[in-house]
Amino acid sequence: MSIATEGWIVFLLIGLVAGFLASLIVGGGGLIGCLVSGVIGAFVGGFLFHYFGISLGIQNALVVEVIHATVGAIIVVLLARLIV
Repeated sequence: MSIATEGWIVFLLIGLVAGFLASLIVGGGGLIGCLVSGVIGAFVGGFLFHYFGISLGIQNALVVEVIHATVGAIIVVLLARLIV
């Protein structure tokens, strides 16, 4: 397995975990819904944390990415509920 493939797998796993955590907090979604909201949330959360210059002070990059993606997934789910 190449490094690029491993990177995609890790990215999807982070998205799945973030989507699952977001569904626990705001409710909803099955496996695909968790994955989609988590992956989109990873982009949204990463952008927002970077844009506002928010640093969590956590040294573990994987934990930071899961937190960013979870916050982003919560925002995505809540915005989707407002639209639909």
